[in-house]
Formats: sequence, structure tokens, C-alpha cells
Amino acid sequence: MASKQISLGIGIPMIVVGAILAIVLAPTQTSIRETVEFVGSLIGILGVLIFIAGLFVQKTQQITT
Repeated sequence: MASKQISLGIGIPMIVVGAILAIVLAPTQTSIRETVEFVGSLIGILGVLIFIAGLFVQKTQQITT
């Protein structure tokens, strides 16, 4: 069962922020352009991994004693 909270709440916003950093903000920075592109790409890739991980999360039953 997929976890919508993880996929939609964390994964997609990270992908969007990474894209904004890599595509929009990086061209405006002249001296640190490569670093901003790298950080934006890294955030986007981590967002994709978290999104995919959210699809494979299984809910476990609580053990009551």
C-alpha cells in the first residue's frame, strides 16, 4: 500500500524545488553556477527516490500486549 503522505508531501515538493534551483536560479549565478546546478539536481534526484520509496511503503500492524 502506497503512502500518499510521503510521496505527495515530501517527494514532489523536493522535485519542484530541485528543478527551480537547477533551471531557474542557476543561470542567474555567475560564480557558483555549477554548485547551484549540482545542489538542485541532487535535491531533485533525492525527491524522486523518496517519491518512489513512498510507493513501496507497507503499513505494519501494531502489536498490542
